[in-house]
Amino acid sequence: VKKVYPYAKYVAATIIETYEYMQTLPEKEQEPHLKRVEKELKEDMEPKMKDLTLNQGKLLIKLINRQCGMTGYELVQAFLGGFKAWTWQVFARITGASLKATYRPQTDPDDALTERIVRLYDQRIL
Repeated sequence: VKKVYPYAKYVAATIIETYEYMQTLPEKEQEPHLKRVEKELKEDMEPKMKDLTLNQGKLLIKLINRQCGMTGYELVQAFLGGFKAWTWQVFARITGASLKATYRPQTDPDDALTERIVRLYDQRIL
Protein backbone atom coordinates (compact mmCIF):
# COMPACT_ATOMS: atom_id res chain seq x y z
CA VAL A 1 0.00 0.00 0.00
CA LYS A 2 2.82 2.38 0.89
CA LYS A 3 4.27 2.06 -2.61
CA VAL A 4 1.13 2.31 -4.76
CA TYR A 5 -1.18 4.58 -2.74
CA PRO A 6 0.80 7.75 -3.61
CA TYR A 7 0.55 6.75 -7.29
CA ALA A 8 -3.22 6.33 -6.97
CA LYS A 9 -3.53 9.75 -5.34
CA TYR A 10 -1.39 11.33 -8.06
CA VAL A 11 -3.36 9.70 -10.90
CA ALA A 12 -6.68 10.66 -9.29
CA ALA A 13 -5.58 14.28 -8.80
CA THR A 14 -4.40 14.45 -12.41
CA ILE A 15 -7.68 13.02 -13.67
CA ILE A 16 -9.79 15.42 -11.61
CA GLU A 17 -7.66 18.41 -12.60
CA THR A 18 -7.80 17.40 -16.28
CA TYR A 19 -11.56 16.91 -16.19
CA GLU A 20 -12.14 20.29 -14.55
CA TYR A 21 -9.79 22.07 -16.94
CA MET A 22 -11.37 20.43 -19.99
CA GLN A 23 -14.74 21.84 -18.95
CA THR A 24 -13.29 25.32 -19.58
CA LEU A 25 -11.85 24.50 -23.01
CA PRO A 26 -13.62 24.86 -26.34
CA GLU A 27 -14.49 21.44 -27.76
CA LYS A 28 -11.85 21.57 -30.51
CA GLU A 29 -9.07 22.10 -27.93
CA GLN A 30 -10.15 19.26 -25.63
CA GLU A 31 -8.74 16.34 -27.60
CA PRO A 32 -5.27 17.87 -28.15
CA HIS A 33 -5.11 18.75 -24.44
CA LEU A 34 -6.14 15.22 -23.49
CA LYS A 35 -3.44 13.75 -25.73
CA ARG A 36 -0.81 15.98 -24.06
CA VAL A 37 -1.95 14.93 -20.59
CA GLU A 38 -1.99 11.27 -21.62
CA LYS A 39 1.55 11.57 -23.00
CA GLU A 40 2.83 13.34 -19.88
CA LEU A 41 1.15 10.86 -17.55
CA LYS A 42 2.50 7.94 -19.54
CA GLU A 43 6.05 9.37 -19.57
CA ASP A 44 5.91 10.03 -15.85
CA MET A 45 4.21 6.84 -14.67
CA GLU A 46 5.35 4.14 -17.10
CA PRO A 47 8.83 3.67 -15.57
CA LYS A 48 7.25 3.45 -12.12
CA MET A 49 4.62 0.96 -13.28
CA LYS A 50 7.27 -1.36 -14.69
CA ASP A 51 8.66 -1.79 -11.17
CA LEU A 52 5.34 -2.95 -9.73
CA THR A 53 4.52 -6.58 -9.09
CA LEU A 54 1.25 -8.00 -10.41
CA ASN A 55 -0.33 -7.74 -6.95
CA GLN A 56 0.80 -4.13 -6.60
CA GLY A 57 -0.70 -3.39 -10.02
CA LYS A 58 -4.00 -4.96 -8.99
CA LEU A 59 -3.97 -2.92 -5.79
CA LEU A 60 -3.25 0.25 -7.76
CA ILE A 61 -6.29 -0.40 -9.97
CA LYS A 62 -8.48 -0.78 -6.87
CA LEU A 63 -7.02 2.29 -5.16
CA ILE A 64 -7.64 4.39 -8.26
CA ASN A 65 -11.25 3.18 -8.08
CA ARG A 66 -11.30 4.24 -4.41
CA GLN A 67 -9.90 7.69 -5.18
CA CYS A 68 -11.97 8.45 -8.30
CA GLY A 69 -15.17 6.50 -7.78
CA MET A 70 -14.75 4.97 -11.24
CA THR A 71 -13.02 1.78 -12.34
CA GLY A 72 -9.85 2.01 -14.38
CA TYR A 73 -11.85 0.76 -17.36
CA GLU A 74 -14.47 3.51 -16.94
CA LEU A 75 -11.76 6.16 -16.67
CA VAL A 76 -9.94 5.02 -19.80
CA GLN A 77 -13.26 4.76 -21.63
CA ALA A 78 -14.35 8.26 -20.56
CA PHE A 79 -11.10 9.97 -21.48
CA LEU A 80 -9.64 7.87 -24.29
CA GLY A 81 -12.59 6.00 -25.76
CA GLY A 82 -14.03 2.52 -25.81
CA PHE A 83 -11.44 0.94 -28.08
CA LYS A 84 -8.49 1.96 -25.89
CA ALA A 85 -10.41 0.85 -22.80
CA TRP A 86 -11.05 -2.53 -24.39
CA THR A 87 -7.41 -2.82 -25.51
CA TRP A 88 -6.05 -2.05 -22.05
CA GLN A 89 -8.57 -4.41 -20.46
CA VAL A 90 -7.43 -7.24 -22.74
CA PHE A 91 -3.81 -6.53 -21.79
CA ALA A 92 -4.75 -6.45 -18.09
CA ARG A 93 -6.62 -9.76 -18.38
CA ILE A 94 -3.66 -11.41 -20.11
CA THR A 95 -1.46 -10.43 -17.17
CA GLY A 96 -4.01 -11.63 -14.61
CA ALA A 97 -5.55 -8.28 -13.64
CA SER A 98 -8.72 -6.40 -14.58
CA LEU A 99 -9.35 -2.70 -15.12
CA LYS A 100 -12.93 -3.40 -14.05
CA ALA A 101 -11.88 -4.34 -10.51
CA THR A 102 -13.77 -2.40 -7.86
CA TYR A 103 -12.79 -1.40 -4.35
CA ARG A 104 -15.29 -2.81 -1.82
CA PRO A 105 -14.04 -2.53 1.75
CA GLN A 106 -17.52 -3.30 3.12
CA THR A 107 -17.67 -6.75 1.50
CA ASP A 108 -14.11 -7.75 0.57
CA PRO A 109 -11.87 -8.60 3.54
CA ASP A 110 -8.70 -7.73 1.58
CA ASP A 111 -10.14 -4.33 0.65
CA ALA A 112 -11.19 -3.78 4.28
CA LEU A 113 -7.61 -4.40 5.41
CA THR A 114 -6.35 -2.10 2.66
CA GLU A 115 -8.76 0.60 3.83
CA ARG A 116 -7.42 0.39 7.38
CA ILE A 117 -3.86 0.67 6.10
CA VAL A 118 -4.74 3.61 3.83
CA ARG A 119 -6.37 5.45 6.74
CA LEU A 120 -3.31 4.88 8.92
CA TYR A 121 -1.12 6.09 6.06
CA ASP A 122 -3.26 9.22 5.63
CA GLN A 123 -2.95 9.90 9.37
CA ARG A 124 0.84 9.48 8.99
CA ILE A 125 0.83 6.63 11.49
CA LEU A 126 2.45 4.34 8.91
